[in-house]
Amino acid sequence: METPLYLEPMQTRDEPPTPYETKLAGLIHAIFAEGHETLPALVGALNERGSTAPDGSAWTEETFRAEMRRLGE
Repeated sequence: METPLYLEPMQTRDEPPTPYETKLAGLIHAIFAEGHETLPALVGALNERGSTAPDGSAWTEETFRAEMRRLGE
């Protein structure tokens, strides 16, 4: 049997996503679906939708990268 060349959703997670993670993932998915493909466009669209970084401030490229690193641990 061949191993698939893609990851199954959540196969690397130990527990289900939190409501925060689910909401952020949904926003990111919707933004990509609208055709925003660069980090500046993604961050701008998150801010336009009223999403905030974990500390309550507006998203920046740096805070977005840091949060993705944290969530990927």
